[in-house]
Amino acid sequence: MRNFINAHWLHEHLEDDNIVIVDCRGDLFDAEYGKKAYDNGHTKKSFFIDINNDLSRKTDGHGGRHPLPDIEAFKDKVESIGIGDDTVVVAYDELRIAGAARFLLLLKYIGHEKLYLLDGGINNWIKNGYTLETELPTAKKAKHSICLNKNILSDVSAIKEGSGEEGFVVVDARTPQRYRGEMEPIDKKAGHIPGAKNYFWKESLKPTGEIKEVEELKERYKDIKDYQEIVTHCGSGIDAAFSYFLMDEIGLKPKVYIGSWSDWISYDDNEVATGEEK
Repeated sequence: MRNFINAHWLHEHLEDDNIVIVDCRGDLFDAEYGKKAYDNGHTKKSFFIDINNDLSRKTDGHGGRHPLPDIEAFKDKVESIGIGDDTVVVAYDELRIAGAARFLLLLKYIGHEKLYLLDGGINNWIKNGYTLETELPTAKKAKHSICLNKNILSDVSAIKEGSGEEGFVVVDARTPQRYRGEMEPIDKKAGHIPGAKNYFWKESLKPTGEIKEVEELKERYKDIKDYQEIVTHCGSGIDAAFSYFLMDEIGLKPKVYIGSWSDWISYDDNEVATGEEK
């Protein structure tokens, strides 16, 4: 797999000199959850990254609930845990939300190449009999250059410009209930971006939390494979990052609307649709 490694591979390579492991657990309703979970037990040598403090910045009204972090601050954080240009990075969460995918997407955005998601997350690590520990790792500060990969991100202007154009499609990675506007536990408005297609990211996972086989993923996304531009989004640009890596796994080249639904509805003139796809 190009974006995922399994628990056995990680266990075999834990002691490699050029690997950094990152714990990205979190919960949208409990800002302290991720750090508490990390302190209670994490894989050996893993560092903790906080979704709110490290992977986003405070919103100023637009940009969604989790706008892009300051890139220099993100670079400093990455370097502080020993990630340089050639470091192999493995990130994990427990699939409550896709914090690990968000972290790796931002790494990819600044130009990092050797990055992998732990398939099935930390729960699959535990299921395979591998242990957790509470000891905090130490890091040797690294140097990471910035070469922004701007073609993996999108914004509200691009969505509005592309809407209705042939070859352009928006993929909504949220639950079908949120997409249809039947419920909205977080944001101020319910519904979806007009014309968006709904592919809930967790429906691409096996019961173990591991991703489905490549052929199954190709079948799942077959209706959008011929679009020239695919933009995926979620509530605030976190779960959409996992959607990005799923589609990239089968050769599609999506972008992530980093502000996502929470940014879209911050503009009063943006239309909102409800119900099934039309």
